[in-house]
Amino acid sequence: MSGNDAFSRLAPFIQEYIYRKQWDTLREAQVEACRVLFDTQHHLLIASGTASGKTEAAFFPALTELYYRPSESVGILYIGPLKALINDQFERISELLKEGEVPVWHWHGDVSQAEKTKLMQRPRGVLQITPESLEGLLMNRPNAIPALFHDLRFIMIDEVHAFMGADRGIQVLSQLTRLERMASCKPRRIGLSATLSDYDTAARWIGAGTPQPVEVVSPQGGRKLKLSVEHFSFPDARNEREAEHLELAKQNYHNFIYDHTHRKKALVFTNSRSDAELTTLELRRIAAKREERDVFHVHHGSISAMLREETEAALRSGPGPAVAAATVTLELGIDLGELERVIQLGAPYSCSSFVQRLGRSGRRGDAASEMMFLCPEEEDEEAQLPARMPWTLLRAIAVIELYIRERWVEPLDLRQKPVGVLYHQTMSTLKSIGEAEPAELARAVLTLPTFSGIETDEYKGMLQYLLQTDHIQQTDEGTLIIGLGGEKVVNNFRFYAVFKDDEEHAVYNGSEEIGSITTVPPPGYCFTLAGKLWKVEEVDSKHKSVYVKSSRGKVDTLWLGAGGDVHTRVMQKMRQVLEEHTLYPYLAPGAVNRLERARRLARESGLLRSTVIPAGGDSLFILPWAGSKQFRTLERLLKHNLSESMGLRSIVPMEPYYMVVSGKPGAAELLAEIQAELSATPDAEALLDAEEAPYLGKYDEFVPSALVRRAFAVDGLDVQGLAETLRKQAERQG
Repeated sequence: MSGNDAFSRLAPFIQEYIYRKQWDTLREAQVEACRVLFDTQHHLLIASGTASGKTEAAFFPALTELYYRPSESVGILYIGPLKALINDQFERISELLKEGEVPVWHWHGDVSQAEKTKLMQRPRGVLQITPESLEGLLMNRPNAIPALFHDLRFIMIDEVHAFMGADRGIQVLSQLTRLERMASCKPRRIGLSATLSDYDTAARWIGAGTPQPVEVVSPQGGRKLKLSVEHFSFPDARNEREAEHLELAKQNYHNFIYDHTHRKKALVFTNSRSDAELTTLELRRIAAKREERDVFHVHHGSISAMLREETEAALRSGPGPAVAAATVTLELGIDLGELERVIQLGAPYSCSSFVQRLGRSGRRGDAASEMMFLCPEEEDEEAQLPARMPWTLLRAIAVIELYIRERWVEPLDLRQKPVGVLYHQTMSTLKSIGEAEPAELARAVLTLPTFSGIETDEYKGMLQYLLQTDHIQQTDEGTLIIGLGGEKVVNNFRFYAVFKDDEEHAVYNGSEEIGSITTVPPPGYCFTLAGKLWKVEEVDSKHKSVYVKSSRGKVDTLWLGAGGDVHTRVMQKMRQVLEEHTLYPYLAPGAVNRLERARRLARESGLLRSTVIPAGGDSLFILPWAGSKQFRTLERLLKHNLSESMGLRSIVPMEPYYMVVSGKPGAAELLAEIQAELSATPDAEALLDAEEAPYLGKYDEFVPSALVRRAFAVDGLDVQGLAETLRKQAERQG
């Protein structure tokens, strides 16, 4: 199909929209999406770069269908991972539909009840929703589902990579099947993503549980990139003089960020909410000191909806410069307009995250995607050998090289035994039905496409366990209903989400909500939130509220930050960067110098010579150059299988880079024993103690421990992968 053919088949109001936007032509993704949706009954996966017109590619033909053949219920269900993304798409789609008379609704926690009631009274058009709000609909309003969705034509899943491989993705696929059954509809599915490399797995995921094939539209378009990486050393402060040097180094670092952002529309990505807060606070202090405008914002999941929206508006359409320090909440496909610069503090943990963050800039015309990595590192010349490696700098180079040279992005790792979500969907389904025969409930849940790895006996065992713990009850007639223990879980609004979220307290300055915190401080304590300092005046534990006033006190942040998982391919690339002499044109002088020093130290110390090397005394360093899952497998193998037999008195993991092991064995002996043990351990469950059942998900605690153990062994460890990685490494070093 040509661009002209596709254009001629679009609804008149969409043609008018294209004229108004003064587009010369439809993009390749848009033409191909029209072909699939107009001429076939297939599902569709649109995998193309950020700002490539994916949203329009999905909506143009789908809305054309609704224009010529109006639906008698909601016609398009759009599922987005973030409220901010839904709000952004809501604005974009509202403009598109002004003249099409196709209403668009959004539904999540920040939308008023009056707006939701309007939709329920006359359901039609487009509904945009989060998985959590959809769960609430399926559970609590099952009788409304047929009226809302009986003529549903399309389900769009935006940012599919954000769902796949995670518990939330398992929840979404379960919801789609449940919705289709409850509403007796057969909608086509459209997935959108900018960071996929494994199209086959993604296509299988989108089409799960349906007979139609999935067509992949993936136009290959090169974009101009402008990358730079700078390194900042923070000296270890052992005395007063060194403390002054450290303070000066940190000032230089924050001044550098300020100088490169304060006159621009810029995003500063951090890997934690704490870093976002502290960075914003420092930038505001510099602005005050220089008597310049405060153009700084902070954006993360614990900031109030109003403040997040103010930040997005300042970046998108504010009159002057605007700078936001953000976490993953601005990583996904929100259109923030003509951002001039994206800065990454540290390095992303994955290529996928790098691609998303890179795509926030250069979204207009021929503008280059510009991203600057700033890698701060505490540097101590007296530290242990591996601790003297610039791990963050190496990770930054590795993710850049893997993506720009090889277009590699992490493959999707789908859970085989998602037992926590199994519990969640069991309870949600039972709440929706009201009561069910045991066989009826098992059939409803186990036939969801996400639970094919669960055996019938495993599920039967779980139901028996839930009866014992009073999460479900059996009536005199033999049917199952939710029990008292289950009511406490299911009737809490937090049940809608399958991702872990610490219980948070709302923070108020007078009547204005600023955001929320997970650790509640006592009155008189100072902390930072929304990039400002606050002093606690009162804590209302009953209503989970903290009342504060503005302060100039000490700095602290009240979340525990957790690093992301790193893939084995990234770790192997980091080793290669350290081993080779390649020069990278995007490294600034400080980064070039630091990399050269690290390479020299690695050569002189023999750091790359073996997986296990002497560390002095009876200590050894283990550098597996393996991903996070394999690293944890090795740690467990050492602690569980080898600690006693090898006389290891301590095992200290510095995940995912290295371990320090102390005890009797020499380096060669320990490595040989690790390899022998791996070849003799066919089942990862053998690495768990008899009573041990580590949780992988939010609801694992409600599942029988034997099933949790099996799930952790299958989805949390990787014996074969670790053995393969160490074998290849030995060949390379040998």
